[in-house]
Amino acid sequence: MFTNPTLVKIGKKYNKTAAQVILRWLIQRGVIVVCKSTHLDRIEQNFDVFDFKLSEADMKEIKALDTGDSLFFNHQDPKMVEWFDNIVKVRRENQDASKEKKNW
Repeated sequence: MFTNPTLVKIGKKYNKTAAQVILRWLIQRGVIVVCKSTHLDRIEQNFDVFDFKLSEADMKEIKALDTGDSLFFNHQDPKMVEWFDNIVKVRRENQDASKEKKNW
């Protein structure tokens, strides 16, 4: 699992994991966070982010990690955005939810 040294360092200040630090950063910025895990310990860690608050200095240090580059694709390239949009459209058209087997 990738961990950023800055997030690890800040996490040590609060006795939290790097993942908890970034979740808290998002929450403090007003971002709605949807976590997913099948591991009970990680699910519990995801909820354990409301007993601390990042300082303004920590918030700025984490924000400085953003290079503005997408790890997925260049959002500024019109051809890339069009390519992604087409993929989404094709998936929507080809998916027939009525054929999915649901056990609930």
